[in-house]
Amino acid sequence: MKQVIRIIPAIAMFAGLGLGEAADPAVEAEAGPQAQAETAAPRFVVPAGTRVPLVMINSISSKHSEVGDPVYLESVYPVVVDGRIMIPAGTNVSGTVIHSKRPGRVKGRGQLGVRLDQMILPNGTIRDLSGRPAALDGRSPDNFDRETGTVKSPGTKGEDAGDIANTTATGASIGTLGGVIGGRPGTGLGVGSAAGAAAGLAKVLLTKGADAMLDRGTHIEMLLEQDLQFTEDELQGLDSVTGSRPNIGPGPDPRRNDRNNRGRIGRGVPIGIGRLPL
Repeated sequence: MKQVIRIIPAIAMFAGLGLGEAADPAVEAEAGPQAQAETAAPRFVVPAGTRVPLVMINSISSKHSEVGDPVYLESVYPVVVDGRIMIPAGTNVSGTVIHSKRPGRVKGRGQLGVRLDQMILPNGTIRDLSGRPAALDGRSPDNFDRETGTVKSPGTKGEDAGDIANTTATGASIGTLGGVIGGRPGTGLGVGSAAGAAAGLAKVLLTKGADAMLDRGTHIEMLLEQDLQFTEDELQGLDSVTGSRPNIGPGPDPRRNDRNNRGRIGRGVPIGIGRLPL
């Protein structure tokens, strides 16, 4: 009799498990079409390799910007795929500085690298992305590496050579004049040339090159490195969106680095040649 009592609870337990695993046919019938509808929802794709024209909202430079600093941009022309506007003008794009290097005194250029990682469409849709600069504003005096998307300040070799030549010539003129007055024009010429060359070299060694910059208002093309996918709901209302270039400044000054270079150490009579031994 005791054995029978022990068997009955075990049978009831297994029976309960079986009842618990049995699915409600009505629930399955309802969930099946819904899951299929979600899977079959149409997707609209902006393919990798698409270029999106943007404009800088803030300014960054190798002098002031550090790795991790934010970058803010806005699209200035709509991106159309299969006759439909996918990324309208006025779309906000954000990114971060991933590389910042200051120029050296003798060699090396200022460098800036950025990554673009998010966009917000005018209708509020937010999408993470993977993008990098693919082209730089033609007005910018900086150089651009298309392979890496890195902005580099121009080199100063030609200007440095010009500084040394100018100070040498100025020193030679002053030395010759002093030599003529002292009755030793040849000596004055040699001493003046040497002093001018030394002053020009000192100027080059004491002065850093120009920093790389992305000015507010600079135009940049973003290259998408991965597909962007949207649903119909996420693109609602974009066909009626019209945008124009935001009023955020004139963009880069093509003479920026020239002006900075003219402000370097030394104007008028070069350093160290005010007095020449005769």
